[in-house]
Amino acid sequence: MTDKSNATVAGAITAGALGVLGFSLSLPATRVAVQELDPWFVAFGRAVGAAVLAAAYLWLTRAPRPTAAQWRRLTVVAAGVVAGFPLFTSLALTSETASHGAVVVTLLPATTAVLAVLRAGERPPPAFWLAGGAGLLAVLTFLAVSGTVHGTLSTPDLYLLAAIALCGLGYAEGGALSRELGGARTICWALLVALPVTVPLTLAAVGSRPPQAGPTAWAAFTYLTVISMFLAFFAWYAGLARGGIARVGQIQLAQPILTLFWSALLLGEHLAPSAVVAALAVLVCVVLTQRTRTQNRPGCADTVVRRRRPNADQHVGSGP
Repeated sequence: MTDKSNATVAGAITAGALGVLGFSLSLPATRVAVQELDPWFVAFGRAVGAAVLAAAYLWLTRAPRPTAAQWRRLTVVAAGVVAGFPLFTSLALTSETASHGAVVVTLLPATTAVLAVLRAGERPPPAFWLAGGAGLLAVLTFLAVSGTVHGTLSTPDLYLLAAIALCGLGYAEGGALSRELGGARTICWALLVALPVTVPLTLAAVGSRPPQAGPTAWAAFTYLTVISMFLAFFAWYAGLARGGIARVGQIQLAQPILTLFWSALLLGEHLAPSAVVAALAVLVCVVLTQRTRTQNRPGCADTVVRRRRPNADQHVGSGP
């Protein structure tokens, strides 16, 4: 029994790590794409392309339709990860660097944890909120002294903060829903739920500014469609469902560091010492936040996973 439990945890960690690796290139790829393509097209066009892949996957696997309650929850997931995060990061990165965005997005794990706590009905101790508030303060301090803002937050920074809030909601709700539907089916159904919004907005973007770009921009757009918006979620949601949002969510702490690395390697962006210091400071705060949450009421979130384990394993197994 112990060996089986260890294997489940190891599988969850591996799946979560693969998801984070895929997501870590999202900001650099978005930065490349929006230099030549309309940001609205980048945000919603990739969702439409991923929805085509999702429809094929659901048809090939003969996935059963979600229940009415699951449809409502899928709407929340779609609003967060299909529409909100891609749109606001695309708008932000038209004028901001991917490395700057990576520092701000360091808040995403804490945001995901907070929303997961609220959804699960836990009552964390004051230390949890102090750690989360310290992380937010570190990011806001960086934004204030980075030279890109002068006394107030810039519009790209506000876009990034909105993206974080919506993405955290989509991660928390999607991770919980994946225990019922499986990681692959959760993102696939969410992509289809969003089609009434993503298709008209994509067509509007094409009509106002027909997409014309070079091979590099199209390669970045393809990556965002196939990996960031589709396959990475297979692994990420499967990991959250198998190992729990609190435990597997900690793997996401590596994402900003990986993004900073990709931004420097692929885009040649300069990493200011203040950016590295801010990222490390927030990572410490996020670690404290998630550890506090895990230790607060371990039975709350973990009990849900144990209680639904047979059903979750059955559906999650349909993923990669």
